[in-house]
Amino acid sequence: MEQTFDTVLDGHERARLGARAAEAARRLAGEDIAAVALTWVDVSGITRTKTVPVARLEHAATWGVGMSPTFDVFLLDDSAVSGRHVGGPVGDLRLHPDLDRLVPLAALPGWAHAPANRFTQDGAVHPLDGRALLRRETGRLAAGGWTIKTAFEIEWAVSTTAEEFTPACHGPAYGMTRISELAGYLRALLTALERTGVSVDQLHPEYAAGQYELSVAAEDPVGAADTAVLVRETIRAVTLEHGMHATFSPKVVAGSVGNGAHVHISLWREDTGDGPANAMAGGAGPCGMTDAGQAFAAGILDHLPALLAIGAPSVASYLRLVPSHWAGAFACWGLENREAALRFVTGAQGERDRAANLEVKCFDAAANPYLVLAALLAAGRAGLDAGRTLPDPVGVDPAGMPEEERAARGVRPLPASLAEAVAAFEQDAVLEDALGEAVTDTVAAVRRGEIALFDGAAPEEIAAATRWRH
Repeated sequence: MEQTFDTVLDGHERARLGARAAEAARRLAGEDIAAVALTWVDVSGITRTKTVPVARLEHAATWGVGMSPTFDVFLLDDSAVSGRHVGGPVGDLRLHPDLDRLVPLAALPGWAHAPANRFTQDGAVHPLDGRALLRRETGRLAAGGWTIKTAFEIEWAVSTTAEEFTPACHGPAYGMTRISELAGYLRALLTALERTGVSVDQLHPEYAAGQYELSVAAEDPVGAADTAVLVRETIRAVTLEHGMHATFSPKVVAGSVGNGAHVHISLWREDTGDGPANAMAGGAGPCGMTDAGQAFAAGILDHLPALLAIGAPSVASYLRLVPSHWAGAFACWGLENREAALRFVTGAQGERDRAANLEVKCFDAAANPYLVLAALLAAGRAGLDAGRTLPDPVGVDPAGMPEEERAARGVRPLPASLAEAVAAFEQDAVLEDALGEAVTDTVAAVRRGEIALFDGAAPEEIAAATRWRH
């Protein structure tokens, strides 16, 4: 049964899940798996977990595992705030493993992983369950005949210590030297991901010291968010196994380039006579987009300031999101423009019908990937519904444009602080309607809590406090 916000776990569904889990448990035990980590991502973007022995997987699938709802208002330092819908020591919810995504963890022998669906004790979907929220937004597009293909790029930096950041390699940006320096580690990582069922497209050294980036194949939205979590935890485990430490923080070292988590997304029409068709290619719109592809992209562009409260959710995010650092600090779009918040990627001639997509560059890995995609789909759907059109593309670094030209072309700087992003988020009726009151209020409360936590802190202090949390 596909989970929606109307889903209720009745006796028949519980029995079905229990039977599937019992079969899965027998298989895992035969592979010498001892435990299953059930994970979810909180509003601060931290992956939280509860673990069950394999022998308890059937019970967990049937009845869930208890967890306090208050983790949704935890800050990155594990302090907590309170919102109108959650907070304090009272209450419980149930974590149910998604058996379709249950997989042994090659990087953690003896362990398996399953993302958790979150329900109330009465069997209703919990209002802050990001996976259910993303399924709902995917379903709303599907009702109009649309599907989404999407993937996250994963950037991380490797350190030899877990106190200060000490780069584990010293070669130049994008240099083969960095592959040679950590060839055994990178090979082990690729092997672990392959054995875990992740389809890796490419791996390369990135710009900052000790930094790498990994790209994976596009999937449906929920699958893409699940894969983003799985990839990061695999990277973390393999890095530790090699005596090093991985950080996904938006700003590892103050003054240096940070880690992004760019989102690649394309809109596909399902009800064509010739099979699925990519709305980002083959049309008469800008750069070959169809009218629908353009409208979807324009919807995202319209809502970018508010979307930052979801996709760039930390105070540290705004140490990264600065002009002329390929972070996408301006609300504009452009063909292959890495300084635009929305980079349009056509792909090579001959594969554009498959490869054309939109890259959202202003997001980072402090974000909850389920909320990110749910919010992006809602913004894109609003553009579709309104038949929005894109402004002219920007073909230069917007920071180098005269201010009056930027104003005339509607090229706006994105919020320069988390407080500005939260203010835009709370005024965005489209996102509030899509995410619901409980999520909207909780996101705002957590963001304000982090703003207060770092009030008056220097960039170096913010980077140090954030470095090992995500």
